[in-house]
Amino acid sequence: GDYSSAFRYYTKAAELGDAEAQYTLSIMYDDGHGVEKDRGKEMYHLEEAAIGGHPSARYNLGIEELNNGHTERAVKHFIIAAAHGHDNSLKYLIGDFRRGFVGKEDLAAALRAHQAAIDATKSPQREAAEEYRRKMKKKKSSK
Repeated sequence: GDYSSAFRYYTKAAELGDAEAQYTLSIMYDDGHGVEKDRGKEMYHLEEAAIGGHPSARYNLGIEELNNGHTERAVKHFIIAAAHGHDNSLKYLIGDFRRGFVGKEDLAAALRAHQAAIDATKSPQREAAEEYRRKMKKKKSSK
């Protein structure tokens, strides 16, 4: 793809405060697409995206902390990401609960916040689209 143009576009959007652009820039710096790989810039953009409310960025910061042996910090990131509806963060929290790193109250609060985030995205239009997607998938598999 045209990574150079994408990089310019995402850089401008990130300067305007777009969390998705920050997250994409972190991936570009991680993968070296359109830019030279740069761990420092990758982490900078990942942190900015997380601060901007990007759930996957927050989750990835949790993974970074986990890989660096900072379980308590990782749990905090996973709790925030789960509160934004991030499913894998919730899975990590459940695992951390089983290993004794997350208390029952914290897990319960994360589960409630996760469900509230999921409920907030529900709408009749989304449910109709999901039903249509299921029908199309069923139709394809029956051929």
